[in-house]
Amino acid sequence: MKDYLLETSQIAIVNSFSDLVKRNFEGQMNAVCWERELSGDFKEIVSKLHLKEDITEVSPEDLLALELSQEGEFAREIILSDLQLLTDFGASPSLNLLRNYQRDNEFDFISTDVYSYHVDRSPVATSTYLCTYFGATSDILPNDMAIQKILVPEIREELKKLYDGPESGFENFLEEYYFDLHYQPKSNAMPISLGIGNLWRLSVDHPDQKTPPCIHRAPVENDGELRLLLIC
Repeated sequence: MKDYLLETSQIAIVNSFSDLVKRNFEGQMNAVCWERELSGDFKEIVSKLHLKEDITEVSPEDLLALELSQEGEFAREIILSDLQLLTDFGASPSLNLLRNYQRDNEFDFISTDVYSYHVDRSPVATSTYLCTYFGATSDILPNDMAIQKILVPEIREELKKLYDGPESGFENFLEEYYFDLHYQPKSNAMPISLGIGNLWRLSVDHPDQKTPPCIHRAPVENDGELRLLLIC
């Protein structure tokens, strides 16, 4: 049974793609969800696609080449429709079949991979769109339930040891290597699952954005299970 989302000060719920792309971010609201209960067998699609690398991009042609049951065809039509809607809107959606993302093991005091809570940054006014059709789902955090990792004293001290330059350039160093994009949940943090089948639009960090960027992370994958994810 599907768990339905509640609209909050952070999340707006809409009923169509048109409302999803038109809804303005405002105040603390930095995530818009087109909440959907999708029909179709997405597991069948995953089982018939070929994983070539840990992350394999799936083209519309790959989908159309699959021999599917009627339920599988329903699922395929939904994915193709979502890809077309986003493309017509001017986005560049990618459908990914994935086993896992690459882990960041370079430092033991800070992680900067997508499994870490982070925000996306863009030099232009845009948004992040994503939908999980099958597998583990991403989650988001209210901004007041997280702190930038670079502001955690112990982490900041370790980062200063990495930096070899004048003190005036330290903040630029943090931004250049994307350390400033990553967040640590507070002890009272309550993550919100993005759920299966919902198409989300998340605020990103860019100069003209009036709302805080949406803090999110990729999930740890379920053992032996692939994910099918649309993202752009």
